[in-house]
Amino acid sequence: MEYKLGEIEMKFADLIWENEPITSGELAKRCEKALCWKKSTTYTILRRVCDRGLFRNDSGIVTSCVSKMEFLTKRSEQFVEDTFEGSLPRFLTAFTAGKRLSEREVAALKKIIEANSR
Repeated sequence: MEYKLGEIEMKFADLIWENEPITSGELAKRCEKALCWKKSTTYTILRRVCDRGLFRNDSGIVTSCVSKMEFLTKRSEQFVEDTFEGSLPRFLTAFTAGKRLSEREVAALKKIIEANSR
């Protein structure tokens, strides 16, 4: 499964995650308000994200196949894999280059590393 969404698709996905389960008709109404989309645009994008396996439209009821947190986790893992050959230390080095981490940030990172190394 591909864990990539463009900016507007992400806003659309957020509407689903925040309101699921939601009827496709109600989703179209919310997209009209929030994104200024026509009904046909909503259904086109819905079909696209359903084809990717992120959401499902079962008899007009839209639900997620993956939670937002799972999506963000997988997208982050995919980014590190694609960009830094899966090396978290290389990612962190690039991410923090030119920045000074506060003691609080360093402590938080140490806590995460310790919790995930057990």
